[in-house]
Amino acid sequence: MPSPPAASRSAGAAAAVARRILHPSSLLPPGTTSLKPCLRAATTTTTHAHTTTPRHHLPASLPIPTRTSSRPYHSYSHPPPPGPFTPTESLLLAAAYRHVPTHGFSASALALGARDAGYLDISPTIVPDGVFSLVQWHLVTQREALAARSVALFGDGQKGPNVVASRVEALAWERLLGNAEVVWQWQEALAIMAQPSYVPASVKELAMLADEIWFLAGDVAVDPTWYTKRASLSAIYAAAELFMTNDRSLGFRDTQEFLRRRLQEASEMGNVARSVREWLSFTASAGINVLRSKGVQI
Repeated sequence: MPSPPAASRSAGAAAAVARRILHPSSLLPPGTTSLKPCLRAATTTTTHAHTTTPRHHLPASLPIPTRTSSRPYHSYSHPPPPGPFTPTESLLLAAAYRHVPTHGFSASALALGARDAGYLDISPTIVPDGVFSLVQWHLVTQREALAARSVALFGDGQKGPNVVASRVEALAWERLLGNAEVVWQWQEALAIMAQPSYVPASVKELAMLADEIWFLAGDVAVDPTWYTKRASLSAIYAAAELFMTNDRSLGFRDTQEFLRRRLQEASEMGNVARSVREWLSFTASAGINVLRSKGVQI
């Protein structure tokens, strides 16, 4: 046990340490009366072996993120964006597509296509989405072929609502006929497109097809019906495509009648909705005029 003088000295030292902690100003360098200069210096610079570098300075060569966007609309003044396939992928998929009627949308078709194109059997691995890329090849090439078919179908240059509607039906039927060679394999393709990772791309391609058909048919609407027309056509085409996979009629005539009925129903529903809107607008306008004639401030 320490002697009383030693205990007194220990207590005094502890008190001094406590005062220094409670009063940070006692920790300042000699001749310094405020913490601000010290804090400012500590936050702006760091000294490493005779080199002082500001903390907030960033290198001038830091890369800036960029975004590449595609043009989601038709334009006569600008070229279309590049397709989804590289030249090598296009060559391989075009060769593999010839085997789809026999082998379906499968890895076997891709391997046979790679062999036909002069590549190694392992070459299908260069296709990023595997068999879905083969399905996408069919969707994209058939959609892009509609432009040339429309020129052959509509060379008269006629216009008008009835003409546009008939052209939509003709183009939708032409696109369905593009599935004729692979129709017995198409349920397999639908199952591939229904996989969660491929749903966004499949829906996007369906929307692009509906937009292509309305554009080639001569639709120039810029009102909200622009969206409803494409949405309804997408639903009708998807239903007709599924109906076609079970159609055993000659020349898929049952599918053609199914498509015609669904488009007619959509047109009639649109006419009814348009008539209701016009009636509501006329009634509201007449009611307002009556109230104004009675002196109501509206």
